[in-house]
Amino acid sequence: MAPGSLGLLLLLLSILGAPGLGDPGPLEDVVIDRYYIPKICLREVQMGDFIRYHYNGTFKDGKKFDSSYDRGATVAGVVGVGRLITGMDRGLQGMCVNERRHLIVPPHLGYGSIGVAGLIPPDATLYFDVVMLDIWNKNDKLQITTLSKPERCNRTVENSDFVRYHYNGTLLDGTPFDSSYSKNSTYDTYVGTGWLIKGMDQGLLGMCAGEKRSIIIPPFLAYGEKGYGTTIPPQASLVFSVLLVDFHNPKDGIFLEHLEVPESCKRRAVTGDFVRYHYNGTLMDGTLFDSSYSRNHTYNTYIGKGYIIPGMDQGLQGVCMGERRRVVIPPHLAYGENGAGNKIPGSAVLIFDVHIIDFHNPADPVEIETVYRPEGCNVTTRDRDFVRYHYNCSLLDGTKLFSSHDYEKPQEVTLGANKVIEGLNSGLLDMCVGERRVLIIPPHLGHGESGARGVPGSAVLRFEVELISMEEGVPEGYFFIWYGEPPANLYEQMDLNKDGEIPADEFSTFIKTQVEEGKGRLMPSSDPEKVIADMFRNQDRNQDGKITSEELKLKSDEDQEKIHEEL
Repeated sequence: MAPGSLGLLLLLLSILGAPGLGDPGPLEDVVIDRYYIPKICLREVQMGDFIRYHYNGTFKDGKKFDSSYDRGATVAGVVGVGRLITGMDRGLQGMCVNERRHLIVPPHLGYGSIGVAGLIPPDATLYFDVVMLDIWNKNDKLQITTLSKPERCNRTVENSDFVRYHYNGTLLDGTPFDSSYSKNSTYDTYVGTGWLIKGMDQGLLGMCAGEKRSIIIPPFLAYGEKGYGTTIPPQASLVFSVLLVDFHNPKDGIFLEHLEVPESCKRRAVTGDFVRYHYNGTLMDGTLFDSSYSRNHTYNTYIGKGYIIPGMDQGLQGVCMGERRRVVIPPHLAYGENGAGNKIPGSAVLIFDVHIIDFHNPADPVEIETVYRPEGCNVTTRDRDFVRYHYNCSLLDGTKLFSSHDYEKPQEVTLGANKVIEGLNSGLLDMCVGERRVLIIPPHLGHGESGARGVPGSAVLRFEVELISMEEGVPEGYFFIWYGEPPANLYEQMDLNKDGEIPADEFSTFIKTQVEEGKGRLMPSSDPEKVIADMFRNQDRNQDGKITSEELKLKSDEDQEKIHEEL
């Protein structure tokens, strides 16, 4: 045999052999035993197809003369164009991928009366055991099968998009060669820019996030004649099972979907506003990575000032109180290529389903809406007045916090005495008895960043108030004021038993008498006795239970002394 003739023989054979089929006698044609046929056969070998297969070739006595297994490489060739012996060309016709056949090739369909010097004797019957691994044709196109697809698909992959997907890669016979799942990481790349094999570039186009596809790629759209490494042989068709996790384009901005917008939206959030909102944060495949609901606490932040990711800064612009919206944020406006922690992968598109609880601006005043005001109202509340009122207090999402109706009597307070939050105090000024108002109180005029028992931090409060009654107050620092000039001999008149000292009971009797006779009035309160007791303690400088003439001083005189001291 001439040098290289064995290699030429093997190229032309592309065949397998199996011993032990018995002696059928003189054969006129190839004997085919299809001893394994797969349940699913999507394609059969036809003339002109390119195939890859393994084989063992033996003589009748079982002696092996050739084997692709021994060489550690499959055989690849074209069927029906004269490159194989006639018996093999016929014996491979109609085979499926993964089908196994025993072939008996008579001499006139093998190497005839000449044989192959040193390898195959003349008039030899050949036995082949063949397994088909791959079939393709130069006219083949990409084969795409959609396995599952989300009901909602607002956008599909286009050229220049950046995709993140999981895949299992196998040869056509099912042999696995690679998987992103085994790496516990998606494969991330641009589409249509030459970073992928041509077949995958084409196969990903038109996919929705969450879609699953099977993509069969012929070799000329994959790794062709060279194959890839030790896992993908030359001229191999590739099968990819792909799950598209997410995708975006570097030119993308945020995408907004308004899920629920209140009919009444008097105000929309702008840069500099402080927003309180609940959210669920998911990846495009629905994986939850964070939720404010799980912490039972809103997320509170300023918008438009860089305190949150740029996409959310943009996505919260223009929200209404109570609005629900979906904000889809591409990675370059979120956490970029690096991701965040172990829950947000690099280059991940984020979806936030947001519920706006409330928002305010640090410059906001109390918002007052008069629901009802009696006609002919000439007297209104002023600073230091004592008022009684009913109220319902809630958050802007309707959550009830407190109500005076839960108690036996209305709330009582002296306006300007720092006994209620500043915003409520302001909202109760200039009211008529019987008037009803709705007050919207920002947190800096309410309970601030820390909140209070039952009140979340930075919460905007809604009060429904009704003024029940009012009493004219006294100036700050006064417990009692005279309608006219006080008596010149005040101490002598107050010392009812003329013993030179005034105990608490004498002091109380004297003050009550002045009020009854219309000469003065106490600071309004639900407990006048306490007011008188406070007055007495204020005058009893040494706290010995009695007031001397040296201790008794009018408030106006005290104020004048302080002025002199300061001067």
